[in-house]
Amino acid sequence: MNWKNKKVLVVGCGISGIGSTKLLEKVGACPVLYDENIKVDPDAVRDRFQEETNAQIIVGVLPKEMEDGIEMVVLSPGVPSDTAFADSFRSRQIPVIGEIELAYLCGKGKILAITGTNGKTTTTALCGKIVEEYFDSSYIVGNIGNPYTDAALSMTEETVAVAEISSFQLETIESFHPQVSAILNITEDHLDRHHTMENYAKTKQDITKNQTKEDICVLNFEDPYTEAFSKICSAKVVYFSSARKLTNGYFLDGDDIKYAQDGQEVTLMNIHEMKLLGVHNVENVMAAIAITEGFGIPREHIIKVVKNFSAVEHRIEYVTTVNEVDYYNDSKGTNPDAAIKAVQAMNRKTVVIGGGYDKDSQYDEWIDSFGDKVTWLILLGQTREKIADCAKKHGFTNVVLVDSLEEAVEAAYKKANAKEAVLLSPACASWGMFPNYEVRGRMFKELVHKLKES
Repeated sequence: MNWKNKKVLVVGCGISGIGSTKLLEKVGACPVLYDENIKVDPDAVRDRFQEETNAQIIVGVLPKEMEDGIEMVVLSPGVPSDTAFADSFRSRQIPVIGEIELAYLCGKGKILAITGTNGKTTTTALCGKIVEEYFDSSYIVGNIGNPYTDAALSMTEETVAVAEISSFQLETIESFHPQVSAILNITEDHLDRHHTMENYAKTKQDITKNQTKEDICVLNFEDPYTEAFSKICSAKVVYFSSARKLTNGYFLDGDDIKYAQDGQEVTLMNIHEMKLLGVHNVENVMAAIAITEGFGIPREHIIKVVKNFSAVEHRIEYVTTVNEVDYYNDSKGTNPDAAIKAVQAMNRKTVVIGGGYDKDSQYDEWIDSFGDKVTWLILLGQTREKIADCAKKHGFTNVVLVDSLEEAVEAAYKKANAKEAVLLSPACASWGMFPNYEVRGRMFKELVHKLKES
């Protein structure tokens, strides 16, 4: 595409918007960076570029005359694609895309793309490590915290990029075409944005939008949405399962990860050789093996990397031990299904810290997963009363309501007994109290280390 002097409106002044604007300037376009939030400070945004920029930065109401000549709109992931604002451009046949599509149009090389409600960060990081240690040129990009737009122009035809792609990012793809894709699972999340599970599932499935039978899509056989999608998937489907033997695909058999082709089985590794904790991480590992082996990386190399791979930050991450109580940071557990998996991964009595921003989730299954393992539930944030009421309905009454994460850590410290665990796994987004789950998780770790010091 010829970007020279192309007037492009970039919507959203966060990391993604700034990354898109910088990329557009580098390819010769004339970007206008816009945010309707009047609280955004244009000078502060300009400072965040950390380099010279000629882009116009506009906040509040977009002047009518500024719309004249706009040839393309790039939406940041946090901006819904179904707004009247976006539709007004589409009605004039002006393309409306997102940062992933923009980076894809400007980049080169091959792509392994991973989505799913849970597990995508761990799976992406593991695939990235496997790829990084095998190819001379590789990048880990996307929702994992490294904007695809930052790396696009450094990619060559020999580059292999591993991309974590969120449902928000998938709303605005057009030509994005990974050689291998994966949908790890689809469970209730972001219904405040997607409105229905059907819409949410369809958005996730769009990762295969431009794939053909020459490409591969890795799917979870045990997830009803992905299993149903396999019947209409445009790519060649490769399954993984943690619950049954497969005739074709990767599966967990006792403590062994195996691969079967036409019923012929081979053992790949024992799960006790992994450094990751929990069945959900076994699923992540099987998905990563399927993705990278499907791309042609030798199995021996893959298994070697898997055995040495440690948990990513904020995903059931061991923090430290205080008075014989182990503390775990699962701030990435931003929905009930992720929080359920964290509880299941615990191998002892556990005090759980939860609560946060309300994404219209239901918490019944999370509370039911406690069994006799969770001894106390410490709740904070917008959802604390909602979750407390849900817990009471299910007969779980060991609940403490607090106003801050500091109070939550203090309460958990008092409630946890020796040989037990404290788990931060909120089942909710961090918004409202923290900018993101990373800040929440790091604050939790700081508070826990202060406990140890005192």
